[in-house]
Amino acid sequence: MSVTSKVAGGGQGRSLVYLAIGALVMAVALMTATLAYLAYKSQHDREYIELLGEQSVLSQTIAKYAADAAGGEVVSFAPLRRARTTFEANMNLLRHGNPASGLPALREQDGEVNEALVALERRWNEYRTNIDTVLEREQVIDALREHVQAIRDAVPHLLAQSDVTVVQLAQSGAPREQIYLAGRQLMLLQRIENRVGDVLAGGDDAVSAADRFARDAALFEQVVNGMLNGNPRLGLVRVSDEQTRTTLRQVADSFAGVRERVGAIMERSPESFEVVAAAQRALAISDEILVDLGAMAESLHAQSELRGLGYYGAVLFGLIGLLMLVGIGWLLRRDAQVRLEETAARNRLAEEENARNQEAILRLLDEMGDLADGDLTVSATVNEDITGAIADSINYAIETLRNLVAAINDTTQQVSGAAQRTQKTAQELAEASEHQSERVTSATAAITQMASSIEEVSENATQLAGEAESSVQIATKGAGAVQATSRGMDTIREQIQETSKRIKRLGESSQEIGDIVELINDIAEQTNILALNAAIQAAMAGDAGRGFAVVADEVQRLAERSTGATKQIEALVKTIQADTNEAIISMEESTAGVVSGANLAQDAGRALEEIEAVSRRLASLIANISSSANQQASAAAAVSDTMNVIQEITSQTTAGAKESSAAIGNLAGLADELRRSVAGFKLPAA
Repeated sequence: MSVTSKVAGGGQGRSLVYLAIGALVMAVALMTATLAYLAYKSQHDREYIELLGEQSVLSQTIAKYAADAAGGEVVSFAPLRRARTTFEANMNLLRHGNPASGLPALREQDGEVNEALVALERRWNEYRTNIDTVLEREQVIDALREHVQAIRDAVPHLLAQSDVTVVQLAQSGAPREQIYLAGRQLMLLQRIENRVGDVLAGGDDAVSAADRFARDAALFEQVVNGMLNGNPRLGLVRVSDEQTRTTLRQVADSFAGVRERVGAIMERSPESFEVVAAAQRALAISDEILVDLGAMAESLHAQSELRGLGYYGAVLFGLIGLLMLVGIGWLLRRDAQVRLEETAARNRLAEEENARNQEAILRLLDEMGDLADGDLTVSATVNEDITGAIADSINYAIETLRNLVAAINDTTQQVSGAAQRTQKTAQELAEASEHQSERVTSATAAITQMASSIEEVSENATQLAGEAESSVQIATKGAGAVQATSRGMDTIREQIQETSKRIKRLGESSQEIGDIVELINDIAEQTNILALNAAIQAAMAGDAGRGFAVVADEVQRLAERSTGATKQIEALVKTIQADTNEAIISMEESTAGVVSGANLAQDAGRALEEIEAVSRRLASLIANISSSANQQASAAAAVSDTMNVIQEITSQTTAGAKESSAAIGNLAGLADELRRSVAGFKLPAA
């Protein structure tokens, strides 16, 4: 081969060496860029997942505070506003990124992540609208709460005053219908107190509850005014007893404040209904937001797993760089041989220099022999020989490979350790979720049983309330009957006294008749004496007095008959006087018995009134027990439904934790496989 061809071959070999060195630098740069990009994206994925976890907690927290605020708990508005602001700030970080930490916007993501973000934004806009509705009505809820509390504070005093009114009406002898309406006022007050809470709670029955609430308040006021002024439409006459009227005026004055509160509640109740409806819609949307956040987290996990395949690309670039390094050595060796032949052909005088170059090349190749086996602890000797520049480049490439392999080892160890810890945490979370699911199941069963018991208590209390109301009515009728009996006895006593007076007057008249009969008897005796004297005088007169003697004889017989008649009359008068005295004594005894019976009837009336009052209070307490039992049953049913929802969420959390544990296990396997792929490289001791 000619010298010219050898020179041309040497130039071509050097070109290949330079090309291989460029490829080596390119492979190392690509590997470094790939690892840096993967680390950059992994950091962002962690920030995204942390934000999504915080949003999941906030979505449920906001729904809870919204429900509490709509129910009248004013203290829930401040944490609700803070949670809403935090959720909105996190949504802005997801939409636009975080310039402070370099977190990019999720809008720049493609595929399922971007679609999940769009769905989440749509849900959040609807969710935020309902939450803002609740927050804007804070003053309305606060005002309604004050009105409700004021009414509840005033009702016990009104109940006491109304109870006093019933007692006073019964004592003053008011009509039974009026006493019944006064007693019904107690029931109306209790219904007002119970239904005002239903109006504030909202729900499907809130409108009808508000209507009944307003009607009860209006009816109460009409009855009070009717008793004070009369109301023929209600069958009420004007109460005349001044003490009762004073109590009624006190009731009217006390109820005026309640009536004003009722009007304010009815005026603001539509806004309260709107707040409760918004809170209920927010509670329903919160579950959908939780599902959207879970879908977004799963999409990010899927992207992270796909991105983990990029580590294989980095290893591939490293292997390409290693092959380029071996190729450079082979080309250098071939180039050295060409140079040796070239030197021998051109100038035998340069043999010593060529030998030195040959020695340097051989030394470089010897030093690179272990590098081909993956030993990165070697380094080429840099001197003034021809291989000095190459050795310097090789040393730079070896140093870069050392850093790269060390970074791969550190990264895989960190990823493997973090994956193991995360997998352990996910497993513990799955176990805790399963345990929680079992506890929630037990709690749900207990709450369901409790709800059944409370409902049974409510039914029994309702029946007992009906019986108590019947006893109140019976006691009321008994009291009325006793009062009527008392009034009848008073009438009988008056009639007996009047009859006794008449009998006394009859006795006095019979006494006068006796006196008159005695006078007639005296006159008859005198007439008899005069007739006897006349007969004697007629006998003494002889024939001249014979006619007069006949007359005197007739007068005498008439006087005798008068005397006999007066004696009979006297006997009858004495009999009448005796009977009259006995009748007077009997009448006095009857009067005493009637007075005693009237006193007993009054005592029985007072006892029945006390029984009626106790029965009314008992009916009121039983009604309160029934109402409370109904509320407790409703609350227990709501808690049971909530526990079912929690159990379903816990089951979903358990399944998600198991899936996350499996995905993390796969990630740990990938990290171990990557570590094994670079285990063949030998690094210098630290």
